[in-house]
Formats: sequence, C-alpha cells, structure tokens
Amino acid sequence: MGFIGSVGESFAARAAAAKGWLAFVGETVAESVALPFRPRRFRFGDFALAFQRAAFDGLVISSGIGFLLGVVLAFQSAAALRMFGVEVYVSDLLAIGLFRELGPLVTAIVLAGRSGSAFAAEIGTMKVDEEIDALTTMGLRPVRFLVLPRVAAAILAMPVLTAFAELAGLLGGAIVLQLMKVPTVVFWDHVTSSTSLFMVAFGLAKSCLFGLLVGVVGCGAGMRTKSDADGVGVAATAAVVGGIVSIAVADGILAVICNAWGV
Repeated sequence: MGFIGSVGESFAARAAAAKGWLAFVGETVAESVALPFRPRRFRFGDFALAFQRAAFDGLVISSGIGFLLGVVLAFQSAAALRMFGVEVYVSDLLAIGLFRELGPLVTAIVLAGRSGSAFAAEIGTMKVDEEIDALTTMGLRPVRFLVLPRVAAAILAMPVLTAFAELAGLLGGAIVLQLMKVPTVVFWDHVTSSTSLFMVAFGLAKSCLFGLLVGVVGCGAGMRTKSDADGVGVAATAAVVGGIVSIAVADGILAVICNAWGV
C-alpha cells in the first residue's frame, strides 16, 4: 500500500470515528429531550452515586488546587503591583480572575482527570465484559441507562466544585495579602466591590457547560471502547485528553463571544 492508500485509510478511519461520535451525541440529545416526558425512566440511584463520586469525593482536591491557585496568583501579581504601591488591588484581580475564568477552567480540568476518566473506565469495562450488549438484548437503551445519569451528575457537580474552589482561592489570596500587611477587611471589601452577581452567575453557568462536555466526552469514550487488552486504558486516556481539549476550545469560543458582546 502506497502513501496515497495510507492517507485514504487514515481518513476513512477518522471519518468513521467522527460518524460514531455524532451518532452518540445525537442519541444522547434525543434521550435528554425525551426524559422530561418519561422521568421515571431516569435512574436516580445511579445519578446520586455518580454525583457523590464527582462532587463530594472531589471537594478536597478541587478546593486544595483552588487554594494553591489563589496563593500563587496573589504572590505573582503582588510582586508586580508592589512596585507601584497598589498591592491592595491584587484582591480585585484575584476575584475577577477566579470568578470569570480560572475557577471554572481549573475545576473542569480536575473533573476531567477524575470523573471523565472514571466514566470511560466504568462504561468501557462494561462493554469489554459484554454487559452493554446484554442491556441492549433486554431492551434497555445503554445511553439512557448508563450515560444520562453520569452526564447529569457531571453538570450538577461542576458548580459545587467551582464554588468551593473559588472560595478557597480567595482564602489563599487573603492569607497572602495579610502577610503583606493588607488588612483582611480591606481585601474582602475590594472583592465584593469588584464582583457582580452577573460575573458569579456567568462563571457558574460556564462551569455547567464544562461539566456537560466532561460527561459527554467521558461516557462517549467508554461507549466506544474496543474489546482488546488495552481498550479500557485507551478509553480513559481519550476521555481525559478529549475533555481537556473540548474545555479549552469551548472556553476560547466563549471568550471571543464575550469580547464581541462587550461582557
């Protein structure tokens, strides 16, 4: 097989993979639209378990990363602003950066590493063990049975994790500025004056979108797991990489839209 044949075969494989992803996304959207009309078919037990693993079990690591992020940002920005004697405005920079951008973004990356890979590994293992084929044989739709509870859990877990990460980041910044002789009262006064309700709501809405991407990409990678020795590992890796890439792309698109609208 020559070079042209190799290129054609690679293109055909990628086209087939894209077709599979579009079919999965379309089925997920169709099941989500039909769910409000048949709510009893939603598996609330699986949703509660996935939400516990994604949200409550991830509070420590997401809050810890948020705290360290706030400390690092405060130290780095204070080093520059101190030359002008305005290090108190580190609180404004920290609040705007965490609420608008860094809080949802960093938390989504953590969720992709923890829960996205877990979704892919769980569903991938079920596919390798032919449990998904058994569900189909019994007349149960795997997307409704396995995917929707995990995607809903990821969407609802993201605002919780983001809120705790942002509060931890502000706490870290307050400690740093306290060491720089900036009173804590002044710090929180600048945080409240520079933050609006729209900014907080926009950040939480963005986190829900990121949670949707993490859930769909993770479950999609699990549903497309190959039945070989390293299939589950490849699916978990694809879930993490695909989740982070999709988050970065979505964040860039939102940044362009917000700039165009002057938000």
